[in-house]
Amino acid sequence: MPINDLATSQGQSGVPLVRTEPIQERSAARIDALLDAAAEVVDEIGFDRLTTAMVAERADASIGTVYRYFPDRIVLLQALRDRALQRYRHAVVEGIHKASPDHWWDAMECAIDAFVEMFRTEPGFRIIRFTDAQRQNVSVDTGVGDDFFAHRFADILAEEFGLPAGDQLNFRLEVAVEIADSLITRAFLLDPQGDERFIDEARVVIREYLAKRYDEGATA
Repeated sequence: MPINDLATSQGQSGVPLVRTEPIQERSAARIDALLDAAAEVVDEIGFDRLTTAMVAERADASIGTVYRYFPDRIVLLQALRDRALQRYRHAVVEGIHKASPDHWWDAMECAIDAFVEMFRTEPGFRIIRFTDAQRQNVSVDTGVGDDFFAHRFADILAEEFGLPAGDQLNFRLEVAVEIADSLITRAFLLDPQGDERFIDEARVVIREYLAKRYDEGATA
């Protein structure tokens, strides 16, 4: 799987996220503005209290405009989540291209760096991301699965860095994603910039876990 394909892979469910496809640039900009407003509200009060009326007010739009694109708050939250994850995948690809890593771990570092940066800069990301739809009891059928990013990144590590492809690598990347999600979430629980101790430990734990299995001479 070429690295660029990570950014273009579709992780959304088969159902459309909006009522009207954003064919025109103006429509796409309007959808982004509504999602920006939703992200701000989510950061302030949490996704469980978000309403479409709040989004309309924050975006200075009519409630009819919101419903034109999002039939209900669940679809709105799903769209917000999918946009954030798409931006994350783009950030990983950009980071890998910029760093031009020679070793699989350096590629993993790019993914971790992008994850941390999303926490710091992407509104709503701390609440709407990877596995939160299941953990926080949001009834959203995303069709993505917790393993979507892990499996796509496993393909990259196999094709670009020679790790043995297959179910075992997929599973171990799922474990790495869970570790990153738990520890980095904890890092941002009280510190908006992230407690570096937890971020550093996430790197250490993930690296030791994978290196034990995939560094030269290690048994898989």
